[in-house]
Amino acid sequence: MNRIKKGDEVIVTAGKDKGRRGSVLQIFENGRVLVEGVNMAKKHQKPNPNAGVQGGIIEREMPLHESNIMLFNPITKKGDRIGIKQLEDGTRVRYFKSNNEVVDV
Repeated sequence: MNRIKKGDEVIVTAGKDKGRRGSVLQIFENGRVLVEGVNMAKKHQKPNPNAGVQGGIIEREMPLHESNIMLFNPITKKGDRIGIKQLEDGTRVRYFKSNNEVVDV
């Protein structure tokens, strides 16, 4: 079970965007995560009339390493570490380590 999943709200803990929040858009196999509105980079794009793509300089999100983000805890309003525990019925759930609150409901 992964500690961070698509759609989770995370906070950046290191780098130029430290302290910014966003939701996870995509998780890559090499340990990188794409977060909405974080780690923006300018890309020079050629126009492609066949695909309907306009040329110019566009800004897009670039992936971050998963060690530089933490899951956002809405109760404490901070980034929090995640643990995995098994409930009585046998299902595995993620929980915040600071207050033992279950993330997955």
